[in-house]
Amino acid sequence: MKFIENNSSDPYYNLAFEEYVFKNLKDDYILLWRNRHSIIIGRNQNTVEEINMEFVKQNNIDVVRRITGGGAVYHDLGNLNFSFITKSESSGRIDFELYNVWIINALRKMGIKCELSGRNDLVIDGKKFSGIAQSFSRNRVLNHGTLLFDSHLDVLSNALNVKRDKIKSKGIKSISSRVTNIKPYIKEDIDILEFKDLLVENIFGYLNEEMALYELTKDDKQAIQKMIEEKYRTWEWSFGNSPKFNYKRYKRFQGGGIEIRLQIENGLINNCKIYGDFFGKYDIDILEKKLEGTRYNEEEIRVFLEEINTEEFLGKIKKEEFLKCLFN
Repeated sequence: MKFIENNSSDPYYNLAFEEYVFKNLKDDYILLWRNRHSIIIGRNQNTVEEINMEFVKQNNIDVVRRITGGGAVYHDLGNLNFSFITKSESSGRIDFELYNVWIINALRKMGIKCELSGRNDLVIDGKKFSGIAQSFSRNRVLNHGTLLFDSHLDVLSNALNVKRDKIKSKGIKSISSRVTNIKPYIKEDIDILEFKDLLVENIFGYLNEEMALYELTKDDKQAIQKMIEEKYRTWEWSFGNSPKFNYKRYKRFQGGGIEIRLQIENGLINNCKIYGDFFGKYDIDILEKKLEGTRYNEEEIRVFLEEINTEEFLGKIKKEEFLKCLFN
């Protein structure tokens, strides 16, 4: 296991850096990094419906899409992000418990009583301080998440447009009451950089490994810069063109929320977009393309989907649930 030091607070660089390490370097890595205030959008989400655009513009908050599924998250310098990049031990199956035991044990060593809750949250006293997401590529897994250490929770609640059903379904009336910072639960008076050092030490201690360092080469840095310019800083990646649709439906299931938008012409699905905070193994645009050109008929699409493993795209959202959203 190797550690790569990253002192950048630029979200465009940091997400490109993470993807580059994940898809191009061969060893196993631990990354810890921070972003200036920004909103990081899940791979399958409709950006304009996840953020408070007016607030974002007024406060110069960067908006960047990541390569993993799940929901939108707010980052600032009081939030520490972790990335574990390893060979896949679960054959492409989303498994949050397998990888995040590293974080749980590292925090418990600091006296923080935390646990994995729901699909992909880490909580203290029932309050979320970390959201986790995963992605797979070439038998490698990226497991990453946030650690709210001393973040501005008031900004978080104003910057994100959280769907109301997501709050109501948990019986909680406000965003701020659902999340907490870690700092109040640590007995020692430490800042986030000291917290970062302790976390690294405890993670490698749990793994019973000596920390090995990797320094990016000149070629690594050039490749990351190219990715920033051609992908992460582009409007197409983080916002994308939003086509007109004449069918729109959002539903929430145990496996996550899903929104479907269809443009239907002459009884055929001419354009399809699927958004949500679900976790799939493969990019959702593959499933979207498969549905385009199909007749908008429930029985025909049911038969069509029998040949497709929808779990690979929608995670724990079941095929029947997907059909319910497709046909109200």
